[in-house]
Amino acid sequence: MLLLPARDASANRVRVLDSGADDYVVKPFDLLELLARMRTLVRRGSSGAGARLDFSEVVLDTAQLCVWRNGDVVALLPSEYSLLEYLALHRGEVVTHNMLYGHLFDENDDTLSNLLDVRVSNLRRKLGQNFIVTLPRLFNRTV
Repeated sequence: MLLLPARDASANRVRVLDSGADDYVVKPFDLLELLARMRTLVRRGSSGAGARLDFSEVVLDTAQLCVWRNGDVVALLPSEYSLLEYLALHRGEVVTHNMLYGHLFDENDDTLSNLLDVRVSNLRRKLGQNFIVTLPRLFNRTV
């Protein structure tokens, strides 16, 4: 797994790598270096193990960066694919809005836009309304 986080702090790099990431590229990054690192990860995982994530009618191929639904290729924007792959790799975990926003967008972008909501809506339209489950936000709840 190659992460492209918005944060560059040493403690963050260590935490991410210790959590199981194979590589870490800090934004802004050189595209040629990123592609070389991706080729390295593909070669390392060329056995095919774990390259396909199967969710019944939806299949995500992380080696080919391709998605199929009921056997048909699904055209995704790069940001939609990145969001889907992140969610797929964290299947069964609670992934917060902040985690997704940090994964998809630059840390210097402090706008309170609805870009993440738009990406999720597009994925639901393309993959099925119930493919992504959203839990209600809980703000400072006390027991």
